[in-house]
Amino acid sequence: MKSYEDAVAFHGHSCPGLALGFRAAKHALLALHAERSEDEDLVAIVENDACGVDAVQAIAGCSVGKGNLILRDLGKHAYTFMNRKTGSAIRLVQRPEPLTERIDPAASALRGKVMTGKATPAEIKEFHERQAGVIEKILTIPIGEIYIEKEARSDIPERARIFRSVACTSCGEMVAEHRARIKNGKIVCIPCSGEYSRGW
Repeated sequence: MKSYEDAVAFHGHSCPGLALGFRAAKHALLALHAERSEDEDLVAIVENDACGVDAVQAIAGCSVGKGNLILRDLGKHAYTFMNRKTGSAIRLVQRPEPLTERIDPAASALRGKVMTGKATPAEIKEFHERQAGVIEKILTIPIGEIYIEKEARSDIPERARIFRSVACTSCGEMVAEHRARIKNGKIVCIPCSGEYSRGW
């Protein structure tokens, strides 16, 4: 199993969010008797686009490109993992009590000052030291103190499909056929259709 350091190398830095995703992915692999997914045997449905998703990619081997990482950005720190080989599934939802405040209220208070640029150099140093302690705690406390484990529906999504590409009649760029739109009777891509947004 890959380590937290592997997740940090993939993500670019260590942070509480990454540690939370690491714990979720590691627990899911153990609970589902699965290995890091080299293909599509393990599926992850993530409900946020935060740092923890990078840990899911690095540790569980789930990615958008392979089709076994599905982003449903609902703004929840919740992860569902499914094992295609066994049909088993697990859903982990972060506990409602703010974790950082439970672990280190002072770090939580300093975070606001640091993020808004109002912290002194001494406060910045203290924040980073405390943040390291929070991360260490997340990596070592029982999983039940972080997540509520729920029964998950095991409606495993179909495997990724490859679609034909078509040219957008407006910009000329190629677009997967299933993502194309019709505008004034012509095939266009989503941005040229006028309906594009970051959240699709």
